[in-house]
Amino acid sequence: MTDFGAIDALLAGAKKEVALPSAEERRTLREELNLSRTQLAQALGVSPSTVGGWESGRDPSGEVREKYAYFLEGARTKLAAEASETAGEAAPGEEPEDESHTDAGLQADAEPTAAQDDDVDVLAAPQPCVLCGQPARHQVAGFPQHLDPAECEHAATARTPEPSPPETAAPRTSPPRAQSPGRQRQDGRGVRVVPVGRRMKAADDPDLIATAVAAALAEHSGDVDRATAALVKRAIPDAMALLDHTRKGGRYDVIAHPWLPDVLRKQSARGADQVWEARPKWARPELPPGEHEITALDVNGAYLSALKTHLPLGQLEHSTGNHHNPRRAGVHLITPPDWDHDAYLPNPIGSRDEPGPLWVTESTLRLLLRISGPKYGLCDPPEIHESWTSGATEGLLEKFRVALKDARDRAIAEDDEVTLEYVKAMYSKFVSTLGESNYNRELYRTDWMHLIRSQAFANLWWKAHRAYDEGLMVVRAMGTDELHVIGDWRTVFPEGRGVTEVKVKDVYRVGP
Repeated sequence: MTDFGAIDALLAGAKKEVALPSAEERRTLREELNLSRTQLAQALGVSPSTVGGWESGRDPSGEVREKYAYFLEGARTKLAAEASETAGEAAPGEEPEDESHTDAGLQADAEPTAAQDDDVDVLAAPQPCVLCGQPARHQVAGFPQHLDPAECEHAATARTPEPSPPETAAPRTSPPRAQSPGRQRQDGRGVRVVPVGRRMKAADDPDLIATAVAAALAEHSGDVDRATAALVKRAIPDAMALLDHTRKGGRYDVIAHPWLPDVLRKQSARGADQVWEARPKWARPELPPGEHEITALDVNGAYLSALKTHLPLGQLEHSTGNHHNPRRAGVHLITPPDWDHDAYLPNPIGSRDEPGPLWVTESTLRLLLRISGPKYGLCDPPEIHESWTSGATEGLLEKFRVALKDARDRAIAEDDEVTLEYVKAMYSKFVSTLGESNYNRELYRTDWMHLIRSQAFANLWWKAHRAYDEGLMVVRAMGTDELHVIGDWRTVFPEGRGVTEVKVKDVYRVGP
């Protein structure tokens, strides 16, 4: 007789995945309990960006799904119990407050600001401001806060050591959230007012990079080579941790694992998607007669500088028509303009031989639109056929970029090669693993990867144009960081190792 024991065991252990509430309810439950994503992430053993992905529509699986479901169900039960207790505390015979009237009044008061910032929500009942501790009627990115800094200042100066009058019966308010860096009080008399959208203070931030380097050197008994190798090996998770840290207090939520259109999906396992990054591989077709000394310049921190680019925040949406919205970013199907300057300047769409429409990134499109405008007039505007875009900001990775840049600058000034190699690995691997990489599962933003790379290529094109405009002869432009010129380049570009500087890679002669 056939042994069905293994099948019985399999069936006994099989179970359906536990159901989860909608993404909107998940976020609401967490915020109603005044818990940050970081707090929840630590309890579940995941990263804050992973929690953000769950609250944007992505579902967890396996054991962590059960833990997350357990938290959500517990949050529901706790909030329901608190609501029941509050309702039972109402005085007998007391008429309930006209909620519709109150809400309407609050909405009317908040309308001008809410229209300007979609992170601002009206609170049903005042809650303690995270800056000054006094009642506030609004919350910004989930934190109760006065919208006008003057209100915080007034609340701080008006506060005295005298006991406050007894509180009258009022709807239950949530306890103040745990103070985060950038929202801490200065002393017992005053507060540090942090404007909306600038809620972090560099002095409040721990230096994650310096801490990691010190720990690696201590672990390897000061062995520079072994410490560097260990740091480079963990560059990707450390970069993601730094990104999460610099996103604290950010005004925008980011979808970490959005649905992607077919143009951003690989057409085969080893193939590529349909997006053209405009990588330059250009050489001047002809030099003037005679002998020439050519300097090959190396552009420092090309990908680090390119982190400052317009990045889409959410899931990409489709549109058609020859129209560009500067408040959105993504990828675009365009017919590029003819380029008549190949004899002395590289084509801004890179080395492409095939004619006809192609998918380009926001970075490339903005470059084409700018140089086709009245200031430069180098070509006709590109024709846009269709687009996949989302609301965007240029400053999304700015704090992340500045943290890496500052660490890089300090490492160069102090001749600290360990930190320098570590930082280089962090930003280069961050960019290279943003797509569907097995080495980085916290962010699947193929659109970001293409946009950052294209921005690096666009930055190199602008350096080539600047060299040409200042009287240098541009000989070659390659990749993200290689520019060959003839002439006194030091009058055009500062020399050094900083991200705004260039250094000499090679000097060679051509001609008789």
